[in-house]
Amino acid sequence: MTTEWQFEVPTTGSKHLPPDARYMEALSSQGYGFEAAIADLVDNSIDAGAKDVVIHFLRDGDRLVSLLIVDDGKGMDEEELDVAMTVGGRRDYDAKALGMFGTGLKSASLSHAGAVTVVSKVRRTRAAAPVGRRWTMERAVAGYQCDIVAPEYAQQLIDRYYDCPIVWQGTIVRWDAVKDFPHTGGGGQTDRYLHRTINKLGLHLGLHLHRFLARDDFNITIAVEDVSTGVEYMNFGVQPLDPFAYPISGHPGYARDFVADIPSLGPVTLTAHVWPPKSNIDEFKAVGTGLDRQGFYFYRHDRLVQAGGWNNFRQPEQHLALARVTVDLPDDTATAKVFRLTVKKDGVDTSPEFVTALETATDADGRAFAQYVADADTTYRDSRKRTGTTRKPVIPAGKGFESSVREAIEEELPIIPGEEPISVRWQKIDNSTFFEIDRENRTIILNHHYRGAILGGRRGGLNDAPTLKSLMYLLLHGVFEKEYSGSREKDNLQLWQSVLVAAARAELDRVAEDD
Repeated sequence: MTTEWQFEVPTTGSKHLPPDARYMEALSSQGYGFEAAIADLVDNSIDAGAKDVVIHFLRDGDRLVSLLIVDDGKGMDEEELDVAMTVGGRRDYDAKALGMFGTGLKSASLSHAGAVTVVSKVRRTRAAAPVGRRWTMERAVAGYQCDIVAPEYAQQLIDRYYDCPIVWQGTIVRWDAVKDFPHTGGGGQTDRYLHRTINKLGLHLGLHLHRFLARDDFNITIAVEDVSTGVEYMNFGVQPLDPFAYPISGHPGYARDFVADIPSLGPVTLTAHVWPPKSNIDEFKAVGTGLDRQGFYFYRHDRLVQAGGWNNFRQPEQHLALARVTVDLPDDTATAKVFRLTVKKDGVDTSPEFVTALETATDADGRAFAQYVADADTTYRDSRKRTGTTRKPVIPAGKGFESSVREAIEEELPIIPGEEPISVRWQKIDNSTFFEIDRENRTIILNHHYRGAILGGRRGGLNDAPTLKSLMYLLLHGVFEKEYSGSREKDNLQLWQSVLVAAARAELDRVAEDD
């Protein structure tokens, strides 16, 4: 029996179904990276008109206790703060605002902290009292109970940052029980965490907010203070990291504007760039690997919201490592139909319309966008030819190798397409051998017995010992590219095994002598 298809679903009414309080747990599980979460809060500071933003790590001796984001923006009164702390709180965003969904403050904060406190002060009168609210995950899932911060503490926190940077007005976001913080700080663990985290955070903010940081009237400072002694261990300004700041173009015909005509939106300008080959400056190398950093760089209101990727136009490949395209998203109500920004502002989903428009996009001279892709490809290939030698394609390095090592291998050597990468890991094996080769699983196995001596007492990790692992890759990648080892190769393997075991045992002896 068949019935006539109904194109509209009939309804008989509606029912109010408010969200369960556990929705807060889902809100805090959106996969926010640490750097992306901080950047989302800095966006709020920019929207508030802040000129100075301070990201303050607070420690008590070897223990990290809190993280604060402090700005000198216009601040919020009690009603505005309640809206800001409401999940999906509705407010009127400025036409050029970086905020969009009304969830960033809550989801970004509770993704990384057990509690988020917001204290704010407006400038209406010098004596205007600051106001504060606090979300804890326990209180949130118990029924959306948001705590009111004691007025005395709110004033104390504002006073703590007087002139650094708050003078008349501003907002402080405080994270407590930060999930990423080391549980114990002994053995220099806290110092290593801060060095690694602050470096990554500075690069992320410098990249995604580089247009703001290039202005004379906007600054971001990252600082570390010991709350017991008041000693400031670190204080430096984040520098802009413009992904298009090459000293000279890699191709004389670029940069060049192309126009993609999208039927539902209109013309969208694509500014195509070709980086100079073999660049080692941070502006080129700070955006992941060569495959990650090629493609489209989307900006919304001068904020970088996607750094690289071809958005279904084509697959990334090594020969396009120099190709980068700027796209400033238009301010149009139809924009969301073509370019859908992720909540975390770390990517743009594009409609098939955009991909189709790229196929017919041209510059002022009628040159096709496809020609730009070909020019970027040729520039890269020509730069490899100038070395005078042709290097044999290799299987790429994978899990266990530092990303910078993988990137260097991909830049220096042609990669065999479609091959499973070679991974490396530590494992307990016979102490008479330094390494084993697992051909079936494409893995180099290093003897865990020698790991501590090789690391020199440093804490191990997935991508530790990058120098050793790089050398092992250079020695052994060819083994995986052949079905079997000949007599000469077997002899080489035995030679390397003997020398490396002797060297590793010497490292163990040195450690024993130091003890």
